[in-house]
Amino acid sequence: MTESPDHLELRLGAVAHGGHVVARTDEGRVVFVRHGLPGELVRVRLTDRDPAASFWRADVTGVLEPVPGRREVHPWEQADALVAARADRSPLGGAEFGHADLTTQRELKRHVIAEQLGHLAGHDWDGEVQPVAGESPDGTGWRTRLHLDVAPDGTPGMYPHRSTELGPVTDMPLATDAIRALAPWSLEYPGADRVDVAAPAGGAAPLLHVGLRPDAAPEQVTALRDRLSAWAGDRGVSVTARSPHERDTQLWAGTDHVQETLELPGATDPEPLRWRVSPTGFWQIHRGAPGTLARAVLDGAGLRPGDSVWDLYSGAGLFTAVAARAVGPTGCVFAVEGSPVTSADAAHNLARAPHVTSVRGDVARVLTGPGGRGGHRGRGAAAASSRRGRGSTPRPPRPDVVVLDPPRAGAAKEVLAAVDRAAPRTIVYVACDPAALGRDLGRLRRRGWRIEGVEAFDLYPNTHHVEAVAVLNCEG
Repeated sequence: MTESPDHLELRLGAVAHGGHVVARTDEGRVVFVRHGLPGELVRVRLTDRDPAASFWRADVTGVLEPVPGRREVHPWEQADALVAARADRSPLGGAEFGHADLTTQRELKRHVIAEQLGHLAGHDWDGEVQPVAGESPDGTGWRTRLHLDVAPDGTPGMYPHRSTELGPVTDMPLATDAIRALAPWSLEYPGADRVDVAAPAGGAAPLLHVGLRPDAAPEQVTALRDRLSAWAGDRGVSVTARSPHERDTQLWAGTDHVQETLELPGATDPEPLRWRVSPTGFWQIHRGAPGTLARAVLDGAGLRPGDSVWDLYSGAGLFTAVAARAVGPTGCVFAVEGSPVTSADAAHNLARAPHVTSVRGDVARVLTGPGGRGGHRGRGAAAASSRRGRGSTPRPPRPDVVVLDPPRAGAAKEVLAAVDRAAPRTIVYVACDPAALGRDLGRLRRRGWRIEGVEAFDLYPNTHHVEAVAVLNCEG
């Protein structure tokens, strides 16, 4: 190993959760390395080398001995660590697996899932990470959402991993063609501190949302509004904005939401499902994710007409609507979402389903508060208003099936305990973090639940992120 104050030569070991490969210095210190592959001999630049820390962090700057699976050309040059090193800059975040071909990426993700499930849940998983139908050969063109931060001078950009230095963006190949055609990174946004773009997979009109700076001057905001409104009018784009000093979103052009649609092959109702999603509301990012996950949830849940379903961390109502169609008017769905914006979307989207109750509130409080183990049937469309999970919250019906789709941190342990007490026949757990999934499946296993299967999907090509759907039945 050759060494200088900030540069090392390392032989890389196994992949680790979080997008790193593990290496050790001659002295035995662990180094978490990004942009490398197991088995490679590489040069790295230390990005975090606190002498008191138990481990260091580093980026690959050169590959001395590559392994099969390393790409010749990274699909996004600005995120290519080797190109960045030659330019004496850090690679932009968001494509930390782009140096590997897709087969190798999925094998790395498979290893991480298997390790986390084995270590945390005691489950021996030998599955594969499945590509989404219609995926591009290089894993680009899938992002229907894009976030840009904005510098004080109005220049948009993205951050390198664990960096506070905003880098300019000249293209984003992971984004859909609709977003790339808009090229929001080519505009200036004086008075803003962030920009979010949504371009629905079904081809509906895109939306650009501007987060205004707390200190933005009124004349600055007016000029930005006029310029973006003119830009949007030429392109059929909606534009909204929000100031941290105001509660409501401002409509600058078009409509204040996007519309997502989903057709489910084989469904008894041929009509596509539709959802309104607000500018800052949650929706799956990959263009094929809603359909892929909806089918996996339906397959795992085994829903029957007349079933009662809990949809926890329900977002804008993707799985709620799918479940409501599956159980029919003789069944019921009880959905809980904590985000005020997203729960309002859910209430709107489900208002015409009389057998759906959509509640706004902390999931744990809704389930463990007064009447949290109730057994009444759904209270209809009137209950689809945003409620805060206090004493007036409708009691959840006793479920036949529980669907959970928690944020990256996973489900609260109080939620898992409440689900266990409710004794459904099946739990379907949708996870975007293998470690949280392993932890929560371990907790459920210790309560007597059996893991029937785990499917994994590559919904984030060229990144280390991966989605999984686990199905559990009670041992008893």
